[in-house]
Amino acid sequence: MRLRQGDYAQETVFGDDPVSMAQRWEAEGGDILHLVDLDGAKAGEPVNIDAIRGIVKALTIPVELGGGLRNDESIRLMLEEVGVTRVIIGTQALKQPEWFRRMVERYPNRVALGLDARDSMVATAGWLDVSKTPAFDLARQYQGLPLAALIYTNIANDGMMQGVDRRTIDDMLALAELGFPIIASGGVTTLRDIETLAREHATQPNLAGAIIGRALYEGTLTVQAARIAVH
Repeated sequence: MRLRQGDYAQETVFGDDPVSMAQRWEAEGGDILHLVDLDGAKAGEPVNIDAIRGIVKALTIPVELGGGLRNDESIRLMLEEVGVTRVIIGTQALKQPEWFRRMVERYPNRVALGLDARDSMVATAGWLDVSKTPAFDLARQYQGLPLAALIYTNIANDGMMQGVDRRTIDDMLALAELGFPIIASGGVTTLRDIETLAREHATQPNLAGAIIGRALYEGTLTVQAARIAVH
């Protein structure tokens, strides 16, 4: 399912078989499957463990997972038992920075920082709360750590099918200057968005990729078209 602007009251269900849906995106040429445990994000711990395990077993491409990963055991479970390639942590990177540092060092290049922002301020707890911490300031705390990536989402754009706006791109370029691989997430709607991001990548290689969500389900963009645009 997909949400609009991280609002659990605005959810759309696109299918009841997550494994077959995941296989579809792999078959169409997806490089990585981006997976979010929405129930887990709300509950503060992984919930859809069996579904995630089934997806990982069914695919050959890497799977990254976010949602509810807020302690050592949940991260160990996903990386060491379920077989997820990398995990995405957001809330605890803000609330427990020393713990987050420890996790990144324990699992080098397998932990991504999920920076979800509204008006450039960090949102947490499945986007239910907005902090007073600028996203850039949070990211700067973790310079030099072996992060797998920094995934930046402007909540105002997410699920709205309105494209990636200039302010969001400027935010990501500023984050890229810190040295992290930056993944664009939220609002990627049409081929024009992919082409815009590809042009920015040409001058700032740290803007390394994009997550496409609702646009695939709505049919405004295909994996194949996106791949052609960036190769």
